[in-house]
Amino acid sequence: MGCVSAVPVPQPRTAAGPAAADARGGRRPLAAALLLGALGAAVVLISSGQTWAEGSAAVGGGTLPLAAEGRDITGVPAALAVVGLAALVAVFAVRGAGRRVVSALLALSGAGAALAALLGAGDHAALDAEAARTTGDTAATVSGLSHTAWPYVTSAGGALILLAGVLALGYGRRWPAMSGRYERPGAAAGGARGGARGPRKAPVVDPDRPEDLWKALDRGEDPTRES
Repeated sequence: MGCVSAVPVPQPRTAAGPAAADARGGRRPLAAALLLGALGAAVVLISSGQTWAEGSAAVGGGTLPLAAEGRDITGVPAALAVVGLAALVAVFAVRGAGRRVVSALLALSGAGAALAALLGAGDHAALDAEAARTTGDTAATVSGLSHTAWPYVTSAGGALILLAGVLALGYGRRWPAMSGRYERPGAAAGGARGGARGPRKAPVVDPDRPEDLWKALDRGEDPTRES
């Protein structure tokens, strides 16, 4: 008798390969965008509440130390950080052209926050106003003005939001959307099968059997409704 060698049967290639690879390719940018956007907004909001500028005002025969927080100098970075957070969430609620628009808004909010923080780094108007209010002299100005590093930290946070927006613009088309997530799985498929084979009769639910009640609830049925 001759030897019969087993011939390997080629396995059919799945058509979902490119789509699956494309989805995997979008996961890292998705995670990076979420991390950068959330971290950037947190940095901007926290650093906007820190002291950006310090100085002193002449009062009587001495001086009075003054300080101004970032929000006293400019409220733009904090406001744009909130806009950026909203845009980051909205990216996953829309598709197509709407997603590109929201991604652009995310990038612009980060760029605006970074630019506003840099412009506020050398501002002295807030401390001048504080000096006038403290001394009661509208012509009073602050002296010995100095600035901290917090405006630049705020600008860095805005740059992180900008990077999140750039990632959303470049890879957002691959990311999932929220719509349809909470639809009951199999509802549409069941309806299609019902249309092809006729309506299927719902299983009989025995009210004395807890497992039947749970199965009915899982199917989205009311187990207390009489058939």
